[in-house]
Amino acid sequence: MPKKLIEVSLPLDAINAESAREKSIRHGHPSTLHLWWARRPLAAARAVIWSSLVDDPSSHPELFPTEKEQSKERERLFGILTKLVKWENSNNPEILAEAKAEIKRSMGDDIPALLDPFAGGGAIPLEAQRLGLEAHAHDLNPVAVMINKAMIEIPPKFAGKPPVNPESPTLMGRGTEWNGAKGLAEDVRYYGEWMKREAFQRIGHLYPKVKVPKEQGGGEATVIAWIWARTIKCPNPACGCEMPLANSFVLFKKNSSIVWAEPIFDKGTVSFTVHHDGMPKLEGTVNRRGAVCACCGTPVGFHYIREEGQAGRLGARLCAVIAEGNGGRLYISADTEQVQATQTERSTDIPNAALPSNPRDFKTPNYGMRSFADLFTNRQLTALTTFSDLVGEALKKAESDAAAAGLPDDHAALRDGGTGARAYGESIAVYLSFAIDKLADYHSAICSWHNSKELIRNTFGRQAIPMIWDYAEANPFCHSSGCFDNMLEWVTKCVGELPSVTCGVTRQFDAQSDCGMRNIMISTDPPYYDNIGYADLSDFFYVWMRRSLRNIYPNIFRTMLVPKAEELVATPYRFDGSEERAREFFEDGMLQSCRQIYDYARADIPVTIYYAYKQSDTETGENGARTQSTGWETMLSAVIRAGFTITGTWPMRTELSVRSLAQGTNALASSIVLVCRKRDESAPVCTRHDFIKALRRELKPALQKLQQSNIAPVDLAQSAIGPGIAVFSRYKNVLEADGSAMSVRSALQIINQELDRYFSGQDSNIDSDSRFCIELFSLKAYNTMGYGDADVLARAKGASISRLVEHNVVYAAKGDVRLLTREELPEKVELEKCGVWMLTQLLVRAMGTGGIEGCALTAAAAHGSLAEEARNLAYRLYSICERKNWAEEGRAYNSLVSEWPKIKERAADLQASRPVQGNLFD
Repeated sequence: MPKKLIEVSLPLDAINAESAREKSIRHGHPSTLHLWWARRPLAAARAVIWSSLVDDPSSHPELFPTEKEQSKERERLFGILTKLVKWENSNNPEILAEAKAEIKRSMGDDIPALLDPFAGGGAIPLEAQRLGLEAHAHDLNPVAVMINKAMIEIPPKFAGKPPVNPESPTLMGRGTEWNGAKGLAEDVRYYGEWMKREAFQRIGHLYPKVKVPKEQGGGEATVIAWIWARTIKCPNPACGCEMPLANSFVLFKKNSSIVWAEPIFDKGTVSFTVHHDGMPKLEGTVNRRGAVCACCGTPVGFHYIREEGQAGRLGARLCAVIAEGNGGRLYISADTEQVQATQTERSTDIPNAALPSNPRDFKTPNYGMRSFADLFTNRQLTALTTFSDLVGEALKKAESDAAAAGLPDDHAALRDGGTGARAYGESIAVYLSFAIDKLADYHSAICSWHNSKELIRNTFGRQAIPMIWDYAEANPFCHSSGCFDNMLEWVTKCVGELPSVTCGVTRQFDAQSDCGMRNIMISTDPPYYDNIGYADLSDFFYVWMRRSLRNIYPNIFRTMLVPKAEELVATPYRFDGSEERAREFFEDGMLQSCRQIYDYARADIPVTIYYAYKQSDTETGENGARTQSTGWETMLSAVIRAGFTITGTWPMRTELSVRSLAQGTNALASSIVLVCRKRDESAPVCTRHDFIKALRRELKPALQKLQQSNIAPVDLAQSAIGPGIAVFSRYKNVLEADGSAMSVRSALQIINQELDRYFSGQDSNIDSDSRFCIELFSLKAYNTMGYGDADVLARAKGASISRLVEHNVVYAAKGDVRLLTREELPEKVELEKCGVWMLTQLLVRAMGTGGIEGCALTAAAAHGSLAEEARNLAYRLYSICERKNWAEEGRAYNSLVSEWPKIKERAADLQASRPVQGNLFD
């Protein structure tokens, strides 16, 4: 069977750059259709699918007999893929046609269907559809099922059709072409705007304009948000006031400007006055340690606050009103009218299911907010139920207009495959329900005000529902942050950009069960151990989506909440707090899922599996502490035990380094894409000795190839797992000395040891002084070592401490020796005489101070191939830093290697512009 491109080489830099860039693209991007957690970037999904179908040139020696010709053809394919992954080219017909032609060239007419059994946010099925494949999306979660239906199943049904709303004849006269789902998107806009007008007629009085003080221009202004602070009774008997709880009373802060709300106490009751000058005496009353009473200064612990909340004594006071002004935001003290408008009775017809008892992701039950309804103010509940109920009315209007516009009035439901007027109206309802879900994300009492960006933070700033003390209540009828217009615009722009080509199929289905499909392509992004509780989190949206869509999809919305018992996550709280039972549940379920994938998969197309989470356990042994990755090992073990051999692991930078998840966790910065093939049934059994022998034979050239491709040091260890675990997984079993089967954990330990051995072996080509510096760095970093021990180490390496002192590499005095830090190195160094260690440090320093240009100037002045050796040493030093957990130092070496192609190119230009002895990269 021919090797596919993904099993040999990929233009990772281009894919990673577009994947990272894509996270900042908003309007029209499918991620803006509906919130989903840990969604794969389209660029990565598109690249993985395409390169899994296109043959690598080495598979066709009859066409490309030499390595040079294969490399040239590979570069041509890289050129296609580099264009294909760009967001701007997502719907470019010429580029898509070129990409599809390459698939056909490799696969002929036998183009497979693709199944993603953990479809989630739908990036993989969507990109399969974009590339012309028949896309199948399965997920147990109803919210994920609806997202996939909205992206791959509904748009193709109505592709190319003009809008049906009464305004469409006038739109038709403007020369508009209704290609793709643009007509559908226009109708979503029209009926969404009708919903907003109807909602305003019914509940607009709950959102009055605010009177603007004369000093701020006078008149009235539309409110953007009402800022609230939760309250409890001060436990100090001498005070007993209504005590406000707020992280910050600052409403706006930028440069020298500040606006803040001052708590005013009168007979134990708190109110607030907004100030536009001066500084608050107390910036906030709540921090990580607890709270303080703004009236008497008494410290208050969270234990007391929780008790008050659970007893139903957690209140709230209006702090300020933020409105739309001609020159920017207006910050106004709340008057009686604004306070009265907020005092709405709670309706009985609300989603009032209990919140999950998940202590990690849900903090509000600790404070008495135990149901979904408790996450909203009464006014927010009124607004959301009003909008939700209007979805059904909009459906009927759209159905009637569709029939009048000529769509078959056949009463065929969307769930039954209908494409007539009824199905069209139901499709409009699906997208309008998404706009309401987006509204709910910005209209809960978990939202807060961003006082420098002057906008509302949504509920899900991270994958949890935290406790928010000072919250922002948005106005759905304004024209600013959190308004319905914005939510509707996100949805309509996204619908209009969906590919809407071959019809996709979406099913609510458990990945551990057999769906009956065979000989298909599999690419999937399974859950990551216990990283994200998708079912628990998505209940927040499900309760509103179910209200709007249960009559359209009764089977999908048959349960009150999202199904959880079968959800494949290692969540201890579902097993009475037992981590062991949670782990066993996840491992057994993942193994069964992989066995199903094995049954589905075609043998001639690799299976690709994303894995992005690193669950770490630290073990201490005779060689020191070693961190293992439970989730990662579970995934590898399940894949191998299911009958696959792993033929590659590709690190794809699909996450933003500044994302909330990265703060204080050990999540990987990359998604690791496992490339798998069905293992030959006649695969042999081998011994530990044979495994290590084969590993040493194959790992070294693979690592050399990875370094030559300039893979970043931060990704090298994960990439090295590919060729390493490929050796392990090609055997039916690897037997330990006692006859037991080697575990994946043991295999990974051996692979990591061989990785260290590979880097250590590179030291033999380095000058003796630099070898000593590497060893000293590994032992002490830039800390001191006793002179006697350092001298013994230096002599063993053939180095001289006195020579290193003379060359300003080390410091030696008072019986101590240490490496000089980069800041201590001399400004001017004779580069033609310096060793690899010194040049590496100078290059890193130049990178930090002068960027690529400064680094290139240093590299251009180096002698012969020393700069290339310095770049290789940066890999070695990064591996030491990673093992020692020296993150900041490691980043410096990773940055040098990551930018090396640009540094190398610029240095070569500098060399060409002046006579230099030797060539930098010879």
